Amino acid sequence: MFQKQYQNQIDDKLTYSAIFPILFITFACTKKYHYMKKALFYLFVVSYFVVGCKSTTPVTNTKLDNKTEVALKGNWKITEVSFPGSNYIKITSFNIADSKCFVGSQWKFISNNNKGEMILTASACDPYGSHITWYINKEGNMVMKFLSDGVKAKHTTSGYILKVVNVTSNSFQLIDKMDVGGQIVEVVYQFNKNM
Repeated sequence: MFQKQYQNQIDDKLTYSAIFPILFITFACTKKYHYMKKALFYLFVVSYFVVGCKSTTPVTNTKLDNKTEVALKGNWKITEVSFPGSNYIKITSFNIADSKCFVGSQWKFISNNNKGEMILTASACDPYGSHITWYINKEGNMVMKFLSDGVKAKHTTSGYILKVVNVTSNSFQLIDKMDVGGQIVEVVYQFNKNM
């Protein structure tokens, strides 16, 4: 699936910092390779600074769009999931269930602490429910994590980035880009407010 997932990045600095001193010591012990001692030393210094200057830019913008978050506060229901070929192609949404299982699902968004929950309610599907954390950034993306029981959000390393569009007081859409049959398609989740 081509869902935009983000995960904690592993710092390569530790790997390079461990390998180069070992190589340096190995060659330093041999007088025959005196020129290699200098070369390895410079290689170690240069690689340490190159790796040390690695970008720490997050996967997505973290500046919040509080106005849109407040607009999504409350209880919602997914009334439709659509994408090109949805009548004959089956996709799994959020690595949880078939996209059709999300039609009728109940969602609760709490804007003051960016938490919530969702429950699949389709009778033809296995029951599923999860707590979620979410926020909407200034780029109009919802960043959302599904939380396992007993696991805090900071220990959940993967999530989803979805575009938020057509926000009104009674409805909005989330758009996910996925690889379906080798082509990137937009999967549209239509949310309507529970009255």
